Amino acid sequence: MLRSDAELVRAARTGDMAAFAVLTERHRAGLRATAIAVLGYTDEAEDAVQDTMLTAMRRLPELRDPEAAGPWLRQIVRNTCKMLLRRRQPVPVAEPEPLMPPAGDPRPDEVLGQSYARDWVRDAVGRLSLPLREVVLLRYFSDYTSYHQIAKLCGIGEDTVASRLRDARRTLAHTLRETADDAHHAADHEAHRRQARDHLTAMQSGTYDRVLDDWYRPDLSVFALGGLVGDRSALRAMMDYTFGAGVGVRLRDATASGEVLVWDTDYINPHSDPEHCPPGSAWLIRLREGRVARMGVAYATR
Repeated sequence: MLRSDAELVRAARTGDMAAFAVLTERHRAGLRATAIAVLGYTDEAEDAVQDTMLTAMRRLPELRDPEAAGPWLRQIVRNTCKMLLRRRQPVPVAEPEPLMPPAGDPRPDEVLGQSYARDWVRDAVGRLSLPLREVVLLRYFSDYTSYHQIAKLCGIGEDTVASRLRDARRTLAHTLRETADDAHHAADHEAHRRQARDHLTAMQSGTYDRVLDDWYRPDLSVFALGGLVGDRSALRAMMDYTFGAGVGVRLRDATASGEVLVWDTDYINPHSDPEHCPPGSAWLIRLREGRVARMGVAYATR
């Protein structure tokens, strides 16, 4: 006997991801028809449907009337299509993705950190290819979310950022459907944050020669502001410039997916030189054989 939408919503809220998959698949055809009515017969229509699935997963606890799941999903896809239409027009900055919360809401990683879907989504992100995983972690799990910032950190063009995010959303949507019945185990994210804090503490303790030797590969590549800066000696010069002036670095957040790490940091300038460093930075770190092989740095603006 088929379960009603309301029954599927209630089951999904308790962590039954198979119920969520059934609910969204039940409405997929209607969502695609709505998207085509707004956008026309383009690839964007399918993108809008897949974005809607991801948004619905995150916002399911907000659905007040489980009986109204169908109209609620169609409203999400309409809003998503409107964003895509606005993005077709030339604007000075990239429009936010439908998966991003409105201003003032928690970031997606904070929502997922409290959500029944947390481990399911993190497992799916971990299955993405390395280039796709990097842009997803920056876009949805850091404070450096604009296409311009991501392009600088990854050393790629903004068009490439857009195409990788599109490919990543499609892959995620497929993976989430395929793994709805799987059991996923939580990664020890707090352990990773402790490791990042310990790393920054060691860097500021005057012993960062050891940190460089232990953590960074001899063939390290360092990118800043979208261009290649150099190797380990360049990183050492950056550290000297920062710590030699008495600047402190504090970890704001850290996330990881396999060999890709993203750290958000705050700079604490000394009273004698309050403008020495920008307010903060993001570090995009790629590991190889357990050590840092590539490091991208982007700086926050005042």
